[in-house]
Amino acid sequence: MTRNDTGAVLNREKSGTGLADAAQIRYLSPADAAFTRTEGHMLNVNIGGKMYSGVYIHCSFPHTNKRIYLSVRTAENEEIGMIRSLDEFPDETQKLLEEQIQLRYFAPEITKVLSVKEEFGYSYWETETTSGLCRFTVRGGGGNIKLMTPNRLLVVDVDGNRFIVPELDRLSDKEYRMIEVCM
Repeated sequence: MTRNDTGAVLNREKSGTGLADAAQIRYLSPADAAFTRTEGHMLNVNIGGKMYSGVYIHCSFPHTNKRIYLSVRTAENEEIGMIRSLDEFPDETQKLLEEQIQLRYFAPEITKVLSVKEEFGYSYWETETTSGLCRFTVRGGGGNIKLMTPNRLLVVDVDGNRFIVPELDRLSDKEYRMIEVCM
């Protein structure tokens, strides 16, 4: 809500300008945005005749829905526009953007916890993941182990790699006790 010159309160939604206008969000559609892949597997987008090279996709909800409210950004992290839903785009474009999202948000799922040992503020994990056997180190504190939902855990190692425990209640009691001390 804003006030006009006479002090009357105006509701932005009713006055014809929406939240997107107030936030200066540019929504992209297949009619005005054409995505292509470079030889180096980077992503380019042509919007209204202007080419943006080396763009990337940032998910607003990376742990719950990677198909809606996707921010298209330059290498300098400037937002070019927002995609409301991948479903609005042709199948070929959807596949191209999904590949880029998978690369950016690569996070193997931990299927089995083999061991977790804590020492001097670090925990040393040995796990089986959807990408194979993995050993990694997690710095204690600092929110490197976060509950994303009451049953989903995100683990970030010292190198910034992300791992997901998709369903805590599917872990054995022994596995849960090993990671519980780190949570």
